[in-house]
Amino acid sequence: MQIAAVVGLGNPGEEYADTRHNVGFQVADELARRWRLLSWRSRYRARLARRAGGNSTILVKPQAYMNLSGDVFALFCEGEEVVPAQCLVVGDDVELPLGQLRLRASGGPGTHNGLRSIVEAAGEGFPRLRLGIRGARPWEDLAEYVLAPFEESERETVSEMITRAADCVEAALRIGVSRAATQFNQVATVAEP
Repeated sequence: MQIAAVVGLGNPGEEYADTRHNVGFQVADELARRWRLLSWRSRYRARLARRAGGNSTILVKPQAYMNLSGDVFALFCEGEEVVPAQCLVVGDDVELPLGQLRLRASGGPGTHNGLRSIVEAAGEGFPRLRLGIRGARPWEDLAEYVLAPFEESERETVSEMITRAADCVEAALRIGVSRAATQFNQVATVAEP
């Protein structure tokens, strides 16, 4: 099934912009930059940017907090008359090491509250791209960890991961999720800080 939308997950607000939880927004922003989409409009409690042409694709950044992403996702699907299987959801994954990507056609939410909210609203039948955000240092409080910015020593790896994730999304749009997963789901080699 053709992907009609790329939904980058994150929390709205400047205070969350550079946090681990907002890599989905960063991938959407990178795609908008590549596709020269300069204007975002507000609709369905989200920010949308549309790439026109033969394979029109909508970039979506929900403007509800992460654990309410499912409400926005369902509203968007209904308003644009697309099914969840046509929406590639991009978000962080604390279970994956920093820099690793995992693209799948469907599945459960794992420990991610944004994905859990979407699964509750729309079921598990949507493709998702997870970006590894787990650094070398352990954490005591998971919520505090994902809402914190990346460490200086991690920033280069994060930048490379965002670029590779945008490459992965473009490949999924071009050749399909399964074939793109074969190319991008390798374990990332990350330099120790």
